[in-house]
Amino acid sequence: MQNRLIAKQVAIELCVYVYELTKSFPNEERYGLCSQLRRCAVSVPSNISEGANRHSIKDFLRFLYISKGSLAELDTQLTIAVRLGYITDYANDLISRTLMLINALIKSLKLRITNNE
Repeated sequence: MQNRLIAKQVAIELCVYVYELTKSFPNEERYGLCSQLRRCAVSVPSNISEGANRHSIKDFLRFLYISKGSLAELDTQLTIAVRLGYITDYANDLISRTLMLINALIKSLKLRITNNE
């Protein structure tokens, strides 16, 4: 499924971006916000991959919804980082693109379920 591959690739791009962005965070945030941001960012492509390797479409959907939750967390935490002055801005368009691709994948999987029943 091509959508799965594209969603995963963009999510990995987002993850690498977050790692680069958090390199400049203060040392006292190493185990705080920096760590949380990185865990959220890693969670997005990881859940896409894990879900894609499950044995049912419903399991895959569940992992895609977890990825969406991680994206929401990531967006919130990046907003906090801006408010704290750790960064001046962030690539919200990359988060939006990742979300759009995950939503498209969810829609196509739901359609497959509907057509099979």
